[in-house]
Amino acid sequence: MSQQRHALLPTETHDEVARESFVQALKSHIATRASPGVREIYDCRVRDRWVSEHGAEPADRHEVREALSSDTYYRLWSSVRRSSQHLLWSSVGDAVARQADDLAERARAADAGFGSLRLDPDLEIPWYNAEVDIHAMPGGYRGEYTDDDVSAGAVFDRGVYVYAMGQLGALNDDYGQSICQNYLAVSYPEFSPRRILDMGCTSGNSTLPYVDAFPEAEVYAIDLGAPVLRYAHARAELLGRAVHFSQQNAECTDFPNASFDLIVSHIVIHEIAPAALRRTLAECRRLLAPGGLMVHGDFAGYAGVDPVTQAMIDWDTYNNHEPFWGPMRDMDLVAESVSAGFDDGAVEITSVPTGRVLQTGKKQQSGQLTLLVGRT
Repeated sequence: MSQQRHALLPTETHDEVARESFVQALKSHIATRASPGVREIYDCRVRDRWVSEHGAEPADRHEVREALSSDTYYRLWSSVRRSSQHLLWSSVGDAVARQADDLAERARAADAGFGSLRLDPDLEIPWYNAEVDIHAMPGGYRGEYTDDDVSAGAVFDRGVYVYAMGQLGALNDDYGQSICQNYLAVSYPEFSPRRILDMGCTSGNSTLPYVDAFPEAEVYAIDLGAPVLRYAHARAELLGRAVHFSQQNAECTDFPNASFDLIVSHIVIHEIAPAALRRTLAECRRLLAPGGLMVHGDFAGYAGVDPVTQAMIDWDTYNNHEPFWGPMRDMDLVAESVSAGFDDGAVEITSVPTGRVLQTGKKQQSGQLTLLVGRT
């Protein structure tokens, strides 16, 4: 499946496409051939070395990571993983940088009057976003280098497609589609929200499925980064979807109480510092109308996962600019939601299948999106 073309995707040269193909092949090799070796070396030599030095096996993922960190295989695996992430962004970013001014002009010309865009140049960007280039993407989602810059949005849109090898769909919208089709349509077939809010929308990839699933609803989307919002707005206009984008912090929005019947996010809450996540959950409760739903789609917690697997997952916490990846997985999100104002018994953790296929070594499994669901 090819990525669906629209005017904001950069035109790539043969060499740029070749670099992207190399990155995909390298990431696939790491996942299928190199990653299984980490567990093998742990079982064959790292664990025994730790036991001989400490008199017991590593007690948790932190001690597993410490035990692995001095092993040459693990260090090589870690280095190659980190390098592959830098190669991902540079392979996509060079094409975007070459066309940055043209992409900004296309975005300015894309306003067809379907939705709207509201930016706030005085918005204070919270430290956990301002000080972290999420996913090691240079400049993060907020970096601006030209007037009306949309580069961060273009890099993200193309980069996610390359990273996921197209498995998120031609519009990178699989997570939004999965919640709409595999959860809401199945668990709440009569649900018909009038107003929907997507928190942390980035380029709006997962926002647009809600426009199609609920054509009578007003759809709103917020993010901290101006360049990704410019891109998201122009992209939605080019694709003929009405979304009202605004630059806001999900911890404290300017929407009135009980403004929305459905609040969603997609792979966002693990990017937020725990204290800020608690405030975001409280803001969701404030914004939800009676009978409304909160659905945050992200990754599963660490409960029930063995320490070695936890340590390998937790690699991103320390090496891929994902400092809250591990802390979010440790949180009791149901209890936190209740503390934020949701009724006890009105919050649950569930999961839905996605279109991605995850592969480690010879094993393949369908991707799952874990959902934090709160009802009012």
